[in-house]
Amino acid sequence: MPTSQAQHHLDLYEHPGHLLRRAQQISVSLFYDELGTELTPVQYAILSRLADHPGIDQVSLAGLAAIDTSTGATVCARLEEKGLLERKVIPHNRRQRALSITPSGARLLEELEAGALRLRERLLAPLAAAEQRQFMELLAKLVSGNNEQSRAPLALPSSGV
Repeated sequence: MPTSQAQHHLDLYEHPGHLLRRAQQISVSLFYDELGTELTPVQYAILSRLADHPGIDQVSLAGLAAIDTSTGATVCARLEEKGLLERKVIPHNRRQRALSITPSGARLLEELEAGALRLRERLLAPLAAAEQRQFMELLAKLVSGNNEQSRAPLALPSSGV
């Protein structure tokens, strides 16, 4: 005989993963509003990491951006096609490529900096200043604490780059 008890499901908006997905959707929308369509968010991440780590190899760069190596290779190829980065064979390891940002890539990052700051401000605008700091600290803690659960964990290069 079926019971008349209503099943209690956790509300969708009480699932952290759903809220994080929604926040990502909002962030991507604001990204294109503020930075335009020259780069995707992943291309921006790769190019900005590369600017801080010239000469890094492609696998290590993907690790710094916390994306899988296959996606990293595709993104680097696209950025090379756009003339924003260069790939050169590493003499002591001909299977790897050393990457460097081109002057055009550096200029583009500089042009996008104000938009990136506006993106951050807009995304965090619903929170008071103290809440923004707390949110960023907690979000960083959540990501760091779950890093190894990712299919593409953040990986710092062994050379300390």
